[in-house]
Amino acid sequence: MPNAKQGALLAALSGNRWFAGLPIAERELMVAQAELLRLLPGEMLFRQGDPASYFYAVVKGTLKMSSLREDGREAILAVIEAGIWFGEISLIDHRPRTHDATAVAGVEVLQLPQSSFDALMARPVFARAIAMLLAARIRLLYGLVEDATLRSTRARVARRLLLLARGDANMSPHMRPRVPVSQEALAMMLGITRQTLSKELRILAADGIVQLGYGYIEVMSEQRLDGLTGG
Repeated sequence: MPNAKQGALLAALSGNRWFAGLPIAERELMVAQAELLRLLPGEMLFRQGDPASYFYAVVKGTLKMSSLREDGREAILAVIEAGIWFGEISLIDHRPRTHDATAVAGVEVLQLPQSSFDALMARPVFARAIAMLLAARIRLLYGLVEDATLRSTRARVARRLLLLARGDANMSPHMRPRVPVSQEALAMMLGITRQTLSKELRILAADGIVQLGYGYIEVMSEQRLDGLTGG
């Protein structure tokens, strides 16, 4: 039986449909065997090349997954929001972390040790759930690769805004109109200059598709924004 603290964590994390889809026994075991870690803004959870020791879940706040380009500029690969579990790849193949994970603001992270993860992987229901998690992320990755190689800059901007409106890595079916992202961060995600992004966003704003704010972008028409993605 979970204690009050574990019960609160279970309730907070069960807003994520992947975690909520696990049997309650697995969810309770994950929370009971995990440790809560607090990060300050800008503090790194792990660096690219670090050995893997934990399976993580963001309880509060936001992390960015990023790498440095050859010119030293940062490329943001994904935004990890509250409720999302991540870090399973390096636990499965026992290879180093593929990117940096940094707290955007104050963050609370639940970390499940490798030994507990391995024990859970011996349970078919959990192993299947991890397979489904990886499948969803591979689909997302293929979509981003397709965007980068086949779509126009405007279509890429529109598609990424729609992904962010659904929590990016969370892949929620429900969209929130206000996307909490700065133009600088969005440009880093897309691998384009701030000037190029600003031009595209001004066009979308002039057409009434989005509204620009300080540290956020409001989606005024999901249908019209989706129409720009090219399918």
